[in-house]
This record gives sequence, structure tokens and C-alpha cells, in this order.
Amino acid sequence: MNSFFKRIFLKEDPDVYRDKDSHLRQVLTVKDFLALGVGTIVSTSIFTLPGVVAASHAGPAVALSFLVAAIVAGLVAFAYAEMSSAMPFAGSAYSWINVIFGEFFGWIAGWALLAEYFIAVAFVASGLSANFRGLIEPLGLVLPKQLANAYGTSGGVVDVIAVIVVVLVGLLLARGVSGAARVENILVVLKVLAILLFVFVGLTAIKASNYSPFIPKYHPNPDGSAFGGWQGIYAGVSSIFLSYIGFDSIAANSAEAKNPKKTMPRGIMGSLLLAVILFVSVSLVMVGMFKYSSYANNAEPVGWALRESGHPVVAIVVQTIAVVGMFTALIGMMMAGSRLLYSFGRDGMLPKWLGKLNDNKLPNRALVVLSTVGVVLGAVFPFAFLAQLISAGTLIAFMFVSLGIYALRPREGKDLPEPGFKMPLYPVMPALAFLAAFAVFWGLDIDAKLYALYWFIFGLVIYFGYGMRHSFLSERKGKRLEDKK
Repeated sequence: MNSFFKRIFLKEDPDVYRDKDSHLRQVLTVKDFLALGVGTIVSTSIFTLPGVVAASHAGPAVALSFLVAAIVAGLVAFAYAEMSSAMPFAGSAYSWINVIFGEFFGWIAGWALLAEYFIAVAFVASGLSANFRGLIEPLGLVLPKQLANAYGTSGGVVDVIAVIVVVLVGLLLARGVSGAARVENILVVLKVLAILLFVFVGLTAIKASNYSPFIPKYHPNPDGSAFGGWQGIYAGVSSIFLSYIGFDSIAANSAEAKNPKKTMPRGIMGSLLLAVILFVSVSLVMVGMFKYSSYANNAEPVGWALRESGHPVVAIVVQTIAVVGMFTALIGMMMAGSRLLYSFGRDGMLPKWLGKLNDNKLPNRALVVLSTVGVVLGAVFPFAFLAQLISAGTLIAFMFVSLGIYALRPREGKDLPEPGFKMPLYPVMPALAFLAAFAVFWGLDIDAKLYALYWFIFGLVIYFGYGMRHSFLSERKGKRLEDKK
């Protein structure tokens, strides 16, 4: 039994990751990571969640929900910036926790993130499909319901547009991250311009009366969730936190960064700051244009608000660019998810062929697996179901990374290099980051927590049934433990 516990708490040597990841091409700059971060964070949610959360939970105070969520994400982002600067390894939290806490905890953090990437790919593809169909239907182009909806939803069999977009992004990434980064940079600029266009046009239609009362009086919704008061703001934070999880996609690609000590902190913190400004601006303008209750059950509040305020052409332009811009989130999620799968294969935690690079030094085998799972989930499972696990899995990883700073600091300048960025207010801020992430996790609905529990149990089965037996770390160090017995 003692040998068993020693084995699952084995820590990976950081030099092993440096050697294995050195084969990846270090081509990504601060500009690329800013585009990747903004493209992933400012995705489908900015065009939908401000209206939905305002109507369901927070009223005009939805901007405060976004701001509080940003503060929580910012606390964790400080930890991510230090970790990625000290350990620029593929796989982000999975690889970091493997080095500082041990293989078992690394697997749990990585497995939680894998749920995010699998489901986020399908979630964004499904959302892109819905918005694209909404744009072409007024032109008389209507897909048969069997090809327009997920299996079992409104007579659907497969969401064919979701399948196509995942395949297209997979083919783009298979050609290399430099080409994907160029496409990402262009699309992100277009998306930000579309958001700014909505904000500036929307400012002309704002009515001050729509902001009163800014924080509505508390009362429970029919489903038991909170509306109004600080309770409604808190419920809004948990509902929209998935908007901010994208900065993990930056860290997952840190092995491909130029000068990661500077590139990673600037990319993570810079993209989060830009995202906060955009989210709060859209929220304030949207609830100022129309009473927050107008956005109840509205799947496209941005386009609706523009049309209702007399700007139908602007609505078409913004929604068209929004659909194109959703590709940026898909590129970011698929890049990060494939690097995480590669990391599992690199370490033998999943079949080792996942950790092989092709002749162009790209983890395309992992990319194919991620694309396949994304196609199946996005084409078969409905949009609402896919949203459940995204925040839960990521928040678990966020808690691990926040506490990980305590284990990282004593090793900096020793077996790990001094990072180019350090989390301020140590040792208080890592604890605050952990508690803040835990508070948001606690506020998730019961279904999200249950799905996270099922995924966690499934992960334990795979770890003890396969990963622990086949990992390179166990093979290398486990034999030493056996020899000492």
C-alpha cells in the first residue's frame, strides 16, 4: 500500500518535458497569443450571455456579474502567468501539476480540462451552426431539420454545419500554427470591430430609464434560481464564467511560444484585460437600449436590439462578422485541446501514439482525435446540454493551479527557472484565487456538478486501469521503487 501511494504521487522531472517539447516549433508571439486569447474568450458568449443573464438573474447589474467574474479570472490568470513563464510546457495545468504535485493530481487537473476542450469545441461549433442558419434562413436557404439539428432535437439526425466547421478548422491547424495564427489574427480584428460597431451604434439608442433600478430587488425565479440583489449578481457570475475560461488555451500552447518568460504573461493578462472591457461595454449598452426583461429567451440579443432600434443593416453586418468570428474560438480551443491530448500521449497516460509529432513537428494525431470527438459531440448533442460541463471542469483546474503557486515558489531558481512574472501579494493572492474559483464552482447548477462528478469517476477508471500502468513516469521511477523494496 505504501508503494502504491508513493507511485501515484511521483513527480515528473521538468527536464523531461523540456526535452520532449523542444521538438515543437517556437513561433508564437505576444500578438499571436493576444489574438488567440481574445479570440477564444470573446466568442459565442459575448453575443448571447449579456442579454440572457440580465433577464434571468442580474438585470442591468449584469455588467457587475461580468466584472466580478473577470476579477476571479484575473486572480487565477496571475497564477497562470507565473506557471507558464516558469514552465512553458504543452498541456498547461496538466503538465504543471504533474511537476509540482505529482502524476495523480496532474491527471485530475488535465482530465478536468479535457472535458472543457472536448465540449467547448462542440459547443462553439453548435453555436456557430445555429447563428449561421439564422443568417441564411431569411434568404430562403433552409436546411432540412434532419441536417440542421442535433440527434433527437426537433427531428434532427446530425448538425451538418457543426461537422463541417470542425473539419475545416482541423484542416487549417493541420497545416501548422503559424498559418492558423495569421487567420486567427485577422478574424479577431474583424470580431472586435463588429463588437465596437454594436457598442457605438447602441450608444445612440440608450435610455437612462432602462438602468433603473440598476440592481433589481431580489426574488427567486420559478426554477429556484436567484434574480436581483447580490444573489442575482452571484448567480450571473456562475452563469457567465465560461466566458473567461479561454486564457487556458494560451497556456496550453506555451511550448510553442517565442521567449515564453515575457510572451506568456503578456498574452494571458493582456487578452483578459481586453476581454473584460469588451464584455462590460456590450453588457451596459445592451441593457441600456431595452429593458432587461426584453431579452428573456432571446437567442440573439445583439441582433435583435439593433433591429428593434432601427438598424437592420448594422444588425446583419454585426451578426455576419460574429459568425465568422466564432471560428477564432474554435481555432483556439482546438489548438489547446490537441496540445493537451498530445501531452497525455507524450507521458503515456493515454495511448502513446497520441504523443507523436508528424514530419512538420505538429501533434496531428491528437488533433484528429479531438476533431473526431468534437464532430460527434457537436453533431449529436444539443447546445444546452453541451454548456453544462465547460465551466465545471475548468474551475477544478483553476483551483489546482492557484494552490500550485505555493509548491512552485520554493523550486524557482533551483530545478525550475526564475519566471519572468510572479504572482503579486504572495502568499495571500494564491489563496484568494483558490477561494474565488471555488465560490464560482459552488454557484454552478447541480447538473453541472453532477456531470463533473461522472467525468471525474470516468477519469479515475482510466487512470487506474491504464494511465498509471503505462505512464513513462511510472515505468521510469516505479521500477526504482520496486527495486528498493
